[in-house]
Amino acid sequence: MTKKGESLAEKIADDILAMITIDKKFSLGDKLPNENVLSSQLKVSRTTLREAIRILVAHNVLEIQRGKGTFVKRNPSLNDSMKLEELSGFPMDVKDLYEMRLIFEPQSAYYAAKRATDKELERILYYGKLEEEQILKKMDRTEVDQAFHKSIAKATHNEFMNRLMPILYQAIGKGVILSYANEDIVQNTLHDHRMIMEFLAKRDALGAKTAMELHIIHAMRGFGIENE
Repeated sequence: MTKKGESLAEKIADDILAMITIDKKFSLGDKLPNENVLSSQLKVSRTTLREAIRILVAHNVLEIQRGKGTFVKRNPSLNDSMKLEELSGFPMDVKDLYEMRLIFEPQSAYYAAKRATDKELERILYYGKLEEEQILKKMDRTEVDQAFHKSIAKATHNEFMNRLMPILYQAIGKGVILSYANEDIVQNTLHDHRMIMEFLAKRDALGAKTAMELHIIHAMRGFGIENE
């Protein structure tokens, strides 16, 4: 399932961007694999790959250094993908942050179920299952949890949601840290994430929205935050 009206090159450009911003396979300044290797990994022709790279160069994501190769541009906006310095500077407590999540993320799950490409859905489910493994092994899951929610936001194909995510990361990060001392929250996260993934896999938009809302409400209750 591809985004309506999107060319194959645009789809591959989006996949490469996700490899940088979500999967963290490449960092700022990193050199991409050579054309043969990358086109094989992405299962496209070199012609399509070149066009995808041209798209990302035009969007200030990649740069081609003659005689050296293609590199991820040292563009700070790739780390936070937005100009929200004023908002990120506000001191927000856990209640404020979770209320923001409750406002935005259920609807994000709704649109992700409707709009996600097959590759985006695959990425969401991958991070959801990886986080489950890390929870069961009692490992630090902060980055994986953020990748799970960021993958959902990206699948909405709504630029504002992608720009908002670094603010929501504050809630996600704080929530993961605080949850370590609360086994009920950890178990709720396991159960809720499974529900979210099941509905997304079925492309059940209303189900995904409800599951995400319940997930955030469960976390808020676990932290003693009243949803008034």
